[in-house]
Amino acid sequence: MKTSIQIRDLTLKNPVTVASGTAGYGEELSNFIDISKLGAVFTKGLSVQPRPGNRGNRIIETPAGVLNSIGLENVGLERFLTEKLPFLRKAGATVIPNVAGHSVEENVEICAALSAAEGIRALELNASCPNVKEGGMAFGTDMKRFTDLVEKTRKATKCALIVKLSPNVTDVTEFAARAEQIGADAVSAVNTFLGMKIDTKKKRPHFQNRVAGLSGPAIRPLAVRVVYQIYEKVSIPIIGLGGIACFGDMLEFMMAGAAAVSVGTMNMVDPALSLALIGELEGYLERENAAGIHDIIGAAHRSIGHPEDCS
Repeated sequence: MKTSIQIRDLTLKNPVTVASGTAGYGEELSNFIDISKLGAVFTKGLSVQPRPGNRGNRIIETPAGVLNSIGLENVGLERFLTEKLPFLRKAGATVIPNVAGHSVEENVEICAALSAAEGIRALELNASCPNVKEGGMAFGTDMKRFTDLVEKTRKATKCALIVKLSPNVTDVTEFAARAEQIGADAVSAVNTFLGMKIDTKKKRPHFQNRVAGLSGPAIRPLAVRVVYQIYEKVSIPIIGLGGIACFGDMLEFMMAGAAAVSVGTMNMVDPALSLALIGELEGYLERENAAGIHDIIGAAHRSIGHPEDCS
């Protein structure tokens, strides 16, 4: 049975990946699982210079997930290329660096450098982080800035380009369609939703940045809806993420239209979940007598009748 997914000239051996910002640079997760068995490892977002991240509180648990305001802390481009990437190559991982520059120009520089590096055949452009004042969501919520960013990074990128979308817009499908039109090879849907925590004792926001990104099972129904809607507007692959905690969750995303999925917050709960999902997927395909995962992708669209048929 076929479990591989093609994104331009990159082949993912299976559709299970780990999301940027939740698995470090692969080294951290490799203490628990064989990362070479994953479809891909999306690394922490990278800037040209090392970034210390936000000051003050950075993460707090919610009833069904977490709020985070990390601020894209990372080791910087040079250290990634000299220290982190060699480890990932040696481990046999399929690596997809997340690009998170402060400006269009910085993102172009990072994309050019990374896509020329040995062992990198795809990049994820972060146009959606809510926890920084420069870059991130500022790109992903303004169509003009989004277009400028994707156009220029596409020209500078020699490999597959995946654009990570923000859900904090009126219609995320418009951004997905624009990314495809400009030349993106896939989209990741979606990044965290804006949330907030008030410290009732101090009578002030818990985070210095005031708002933070909500992830985990709380956002799953919203993320599944976004993937479902994007699937009807684009022909490029969608990587679905947002609160995947079990195989049933993964199946929902794929039937909504995701060609692959990313496990995020749950890596902090069960680092081995992603590998378990691969095994469960293979078992499911065998029980269903499916030829491969393309029998699943978008299945929820193919089975719909008229609205009056729904109970």
